[in-house]
This record gives sequence, structure tokens and C-alpha cells, in this order.
Amino acid sequence: MFFIDTVDIEGLGNRSYLAGGPHTAVAVDPPRDVDAVIAKAARRGVRIAYVAETHVHNDYVTGGPELARLTGASYLVPAEARVAVARTPVADGDTYPVDDDLVLRAVATPGHTPHHTAYVLEEAGRAAAVFTGGSLLIGAVGRPDLVEPWLTEPLARAQHSSVRHLADQLGDEVPVLPTHGFGSFCSSTQARGDATTIGRERDVNDAFTLDVEPFVARLLAGLDDVPAYYTHVGPINAAGPPPVDLTPPRLADPRQLAARLAAGEWVVDLRSRVAFAEGHVAGTLNFASDGKLATYLAWLIPWGKPLTLLAETPGQLAGAQRELARVGIDRPAAAALGAPRNWVADGDRLASFPCADFAALAAARRRGDRVVVLDVRRDSERAHRRVGESVHIPLHQLRGRLGEIPEGTVWAHCATGMRAAIAASLLDAAGRDVVTVDDDFDAADRVGLTVTDSA
Repeated sequence: MFFIDTVDIEGLGNRSYLAGGPHTAVAVDPPRDVDAVIAKAARRGVRIAYVAETHVHNDYVTGGPELARLTGASYLVPAEARVAVARTPVADGDTYPVDDDLVLRAVATPGHTPHHTAYVLEEAGRAAAVFTGGSLLIGAVGRPDLVEPWLTEPLARAQHSSVRHLADQLGDEVPVLPTHGFGSFCSSTQARGDATTIGRERDVNDAFTLDVEPFVARLLAGLDDVPAYYTHVGPINAAGPPPVDLTPPRLADPRQLAARLAAGEWVVDLRSRVAFAEGHVAGTLNFASDGKLATYLAWLIPWGKPLTLLAETPGQLAGAQRELARVGIDRPAAAALGAPRNWVADGDRLASFPCADFAALAAARRRGDRVVVLDVRRDSERAHRRVGESVHIPLHQLRGRLGEIPEGTVWAHCATGMRAAIAASLLDAAGRDVVTVDDDFDAADRVGLTVTDSA
């Protein structure tokens, strides 16, 4: 009898897996902080015999080499992957005995990367599950544009061929267990549901329902922006990441925080967007720990810029530090704990700005207030519906385009309020008057603000 445990990396929209039998197991695409995988193995009472990578990841730093080192496992990496770490090169058709009657079989599935490999878990010669990494996802496939621009179209064609080749070897009942697709930007689109099988994908996935030419055209047309930090994470994984260090950073007092801000360093407040708006240290930026912290902070911060984290509790700080290590931001320069009043010198005032909803925005327009509506959603989101007479600058471009925003009070909005809060903090730090629209975009429809034609 076999088991499959899932390790969710929610902030990055990924999954890792531990699968095996009574005695030994394989870990597939482990996150950099491998303690969760080791803990699951300990609860099962199994030894990790193999650590398998489906591909060299761009969106998170792998824990594969470290997990293999700690457990003595064989580190399985596709043979054509260009990596500088000790590994067991994997070729199409290679098999690895995991436990009694359990075998892991490699299937070459180029498309997300040229070397991508899926792994079929077989029990007594029958496929029990397939770990598809960034090839076949839930209702989608992994994006093909993360390697080289000239490879994008050939890899898109390879995706179409690879997932069909994989499915032809498996029954409709076989569970499909991807790494990407739950919020990760490595997916061409996001998952349609939480679980799937080969049979379901045959029915709903474009890779099966469309011929190659319309599939490639639709896939390429739907590709969105690539997070900037991907260009750093891929080389980290190829070189072999160092072990993660999650020891607490040194604490900074108000004078030291002020000095870091004056030096142009990034000081990031991890509290909720409402709490930040009500009172914060002037010049700090708000990336809430309960949002997609790692994705957006790593996307926006100049790579290598010293980072100080402000947190309400040690647990909030530790969680943020763990998330950031997963994308290669290893060691905060400093941290501070408690409430914002503790982070400024006696007598200094905290900064603040309003939070509002779309109804308040509509009311401000009716009053004739000097309102600048800033939409920080991505191009693909705005193409469907937008607020009339709004300025559009995607969040990841905002730092370099602040000068394009007209004079007036800036009402920043996104789809839910999370990215709007980040944008508002950037604008506030730059000295602009700002309001965070902390509301779902559907509410803009209800108050008559939206139009359907794209600007």
C-alpha cells in the first residue's frame, strides 16, 4: 500500500509531494525549507530514499540538494538540466525502486523547460499517480517562456506533444499531481479546481481539446508578465542553493530604523493593510504577511537591496523570513517587533492615509474632488474591465513610473485590495496623497464605475 502526502507552499502557489510505502519514500520538487518534508517522513516512519526534481525551477529556490544531503537520498535531476550540483542524471524511461512493489518511472516531458521530466509512481506495475511538475497542470500547462525567447514557441509545441505522450501511457483514473498552478506565475493559467485526473484533463485541458496550432496560439496569447526575481532564482538552483538560515535577524531600534530609511534601504511593514494605513513609520512599505508576500516583495525590491522587516510578533517575522528564503531573499538586515509607536523616536509622529471602498470613490468623483484613479492590475486583468478615466500602471512597474501619475489624490485599486495597499505605500513613501481602495473589483460595477472597453 502506498501513500502520497502534499506539502502546500501557499504563498508561492506550489505543491511538493512525499510518496512511498511502509519503509521508504521519494520527495518530489521540495521547497527550500525542507523541515516540513522531513517532518512528514518522520510521522510516516519512512526513510527518504530519493529526492526528485521535475525541472530547474524559476519561481522558488529548491531544497533538493539539502534534503538529499540530510537524508542520504539519491538526488534525481533530469540529465539535460544544466546544474552544478552532484546528482543522479535521469533519462526517459529510467526506473527507481521506492519500496515493496513501488517504482518511480521517469517520462521526458519537455515544454515548461527543455529538460522537463515527469515521474509516474507505479504499484505492482500499474500507474498509481503521476507527478507532472510544470508540464500537465489542472486545466492548464506550465508556461513555455521562462528559458529563452527564441525557445518559447518550440517549447509551447513541445508542451502539446509531451502531455499527450504522457497521457497515452496512463489510464484515465490516474491522479495528476502538478507542482505549479495554484497561484504560481509558472502556470500559463491558474488551476481550475484542486485535484484532477488524466481523464478529466483529456476532457477540459486545451492541450487535449485543441490541435497543436490553435493550442500554441492560445497559449502564447495568454502569457502574462514574468516576475523579475525569476532571473535570479533559476541560476541559484542551477548552481546549488546554500542551506537555508532561518535564525532571527538582529533587532533595530528607532534610531537605526531611521538611519536605514535615510540610506535608501527597504524597511517593510508586515502588518495588515488596514493597520498600516492607520499608522506607520513614514517611508516604510507595506507587504502584508497574509498576502503573496514572497512573490510581490521579491518582484519589486531591487535585487540585493538590504531589507528590514517590521512585525507585530516573532511568529509573524519568522513566517515572513521563511517565505522570503524560498525565493532567495535569505537574510534580512534587521528587524523590529511590536507596534509602530515602538519603531519611532519619542515625539515623532506616525504617517497615515485613508482606506476606502469603490462607493467612496464614486462619491468623491460626484463631489468633484481632484481624484486620480490608479489601476495596478496586470494588463490581462484590465483588458476585461476597467474603471473609466483611470491611469493604468501594473504594480510591478510602478516604482519606475511614479512620475507618470497626474497631480491629485491617488486612489489606488487592484482586484481585492492587496496590491493596491502595496502601491499606496510606495506612493505614500514618495510623498503623494493617497487612498487605498480596499474593496473587491466587482463592487466597482455595482456603483457604476466600470466600463468594458480597454484603454
